[in-house]
Amino acid sequence: MGRITTHILDTQSGRPASGVKIEIFAVIGEAGSEMRLSKAAEAVTNSDGRTGAPLLEDSALKPGVYELHFHVGPYLERSGGNLPEPKFLDTVVIRFGIAQPSEHYHVPLLLQAYGYSTYRGS
Repeated sequence: MGRITTHILDTQSGRPASGVKIEIFAVIGEAGSEMRLSKAAEAVTNSDGRTGAPLLEDSALKPGVYELHFHVGPYLERSGGNLPEPKFLDTVVIRFGIAQPSEHYHVPLLLQAYGYSTYRGS
């Protein structure tokens, strides 16, 4: 059963990031031509920094390019950081490809106020 899942870990506090809105978009169009985004789903992270269900799964998951938009600005403000305006990070966008839609693609976000990283997890 193919699916896309994610979670967010605040590596500065060592805790999951809860209450973060996440949107997933399919990227439509070929490289070199006009590309557009088609919103596929959205969710909000729970107290464990995860969504309650996969963002996409089964027949909704097709081969192609996707973007995850993590709206981290409000979370970083709630976390008590003394952030400048505009914030260094407000929305983190991760673009990735799905070659085998029958597989599980876990795309976590490791977050701090001034940096982030990701990887393909399991």
